[in-house]
Amino acid sequence: MKILYSYLKNYKHLVFLALLLAAVNQVFSLLDPAIFRHVIDDYATKYKEYSTGEFFSGVGFLLLLAVGAALVSRVAKNFQDYFINVITQRLGARLYSDGISHSLELPYSVFEDQRSGQTLGILQKVRADSERLISSAVNVLFTSIVGIIFVGVYALSVHWIIAPIYLCAIPIIGWLSSTLGKKIKNVQKTIVAETTGLAGSTTESLRNIELVKSLGLSQQETERLNSTTEKILKLELQKVKYIRSLSFIQGTIVNLLRTGILLLMMYLIFTQQITTGQFFTLFIYSFYIFGPLQELGNIINIYREAEVSLGKFSQIMNTPRDPKPVNPEKINSIDKLVFDNVTFRHQSSTTNALTGISFETSKGSTIAFVGPSGSGKTTLVKLLLGLYRPEGGDILYNGISYSDIELDSLREQIGFVSQDTQLFSGTIRENLLFVNPKATDEECYEVLNKAACQTLLERADKGLDTVIGEGGVKVSGGEKQRLSIARALLRKPNLLIFDEATSALDSLTEEGINQTIREISKGVSHITIMIAHRLSTIMHADKIYVLEKGSIIESGKHRELLDMMGLYYAMWRQQIGERQPVFSSDLLATEKQTN
Repeated sequence: MKILYSYLKNYKHLVFLALLLAAVNQVFSLLDPAIFRHVIDDYATKYKEYSTGEFFSGVGFLLLLAVGAALVSRVAKNFQDYFINVITQRLGARLYSDGISHSLELPYSVFEDQRSGQTLGILQKVRADSERLISSAVNVLFTSIVGIIFVGVYALSVHWIIAPIYLCAIPIIGWLSSTLGKKIKNVQKTIVAETTGLAGSTTESLRNIELVKSLGLSQQETERLNSTTEKILKLELQKVKYIRSLSFIQGTIVNLLRTGILLLMMYLIFTQQITTGQFFTLFIYSFYIFGPLQELGNIINIYREAEVSLGKFSQIMNTPRDPKPVNPEKINSIDKLVFDNVTFRHQSSTTNALTGISFETSKGSTIAFVGPSGSGKTTLVKLLLGLYRPEGGDILYNGISYSDIELDSLREQIGFVSQDTQLFSGTIRENLLFVNPKATDEECYEVLNKAACQTLLERADKGLDTVIGEGGVKVSGGEKQRLSIARALLRKPNLLIFDEATSALDSLTEEGINQTIREISKGVSHITIMIAHRLSTIMHADKIYVLEKGSIIESGKHRELLDMMGLYYAMWRQQIGERQPVFSSDLLATEKQTN
């Protein structure tokens, strides 16, 4: 709850104003029974002592006071509700935005271990629970405390023995509520964890709906998600059982206490220690006091839910951000890139993903990395993008250590085309402008043509304003890849990274993209790094590095690597169809393709 208090401090003036208005609202609403007492004691039971004029003028004055008190109470209540809404909406929005902002700055490895939608589910839950808690705390709990103090003082002024009996109910109900509240908290923790997991599972299922439906797994996924839903339902019913038990016990105790107070006041009337008006006033006040106390179970449930949600939120906010240098250096142009004996190991692994990786390249150069699955190519890409940090060695950009660079300025110089194409819901233009909001339509069409998107443009009835849907579900796999390439080119980067960029393309389109990449890599203003499985994609590279088990085992040009007769040679032979041996005519053909 400390984190909620830290947010509330930003609105302390509004909170104070809301509490003041709540107190005014409650006090003036409690004046009505007190006025009613004077109507009974001073006029209703003594009407024979007044003339008609005196009687109605006196009663009329008291009734006008009651109307005025009710009016003040209603006005205060309206302003109270307004300011509480202002506080809860602002605080909820601040919690949510801070959570999103912090989450986007967390290390990439944090998200690798989470399901899609999990963080979003936590942020939405903490926002809703915090708003409910603040509203209940002011509207129910605080106003009840004000009412208890007011009635306690009034009861004490009527007869000293009434106030203690009124107030003795509070610690009894509080103790019972605390005992059952602990059980509610434990159940709520499990519910939040399961609900968050369910949100993640559902998001994943919907994102992979094509796979689910294609393989006829809809029923299986429904049963899997329903099993979690059933588990949550059982926990919710268990929580309801505790809450209802608490409500039953509270109601029973309240009823017994109210009956006891009623009997006591009847005795006090019989002994003429209190008046009839005082009796009715205290009887009405019992509803003001005991009514909110019966809601204590719901308030405790709201408190426990918020406590658990805030705990999850606190875990997110306490997760260290990506470390940033104290005095970061900006990179306005990547002229040279050096990997100096870089080593990396995943947290859950016992072996290195990369070991002693060293290479260097500069503007105008094209280098490529190849190797079998699991050789470390994807890890290398994530190190290049700054998603991972090397555990050993260093990465240097323009001779500056990776750890001393402002990553945002570095990443602005990078164009990245991933193997798993990631498009956003919206139009072609919106997907392109995501990386370069200031680009013109002419620039968009230029990169689309370079990426061989002519077929897509022919089908796009609205041009750049054609909607492609979330994830690009209205375009083919190859068209998604081409759009991704166009988006990378639109950024006009210094460093272009192609991670299996043509893996989803047919042979003819692949050759067209390869030609585009070759043309781009000839420029002196770019460093081009290619990760590929198809060796035909990277034959033109100035230098090719062959990875195996996280280490570079071979390097050189395409022809030099074939002459080595090593892993690269074996991969090439396999891809061209097991032709033995690789004759010089093959090499000449390769050279022609490269040139």
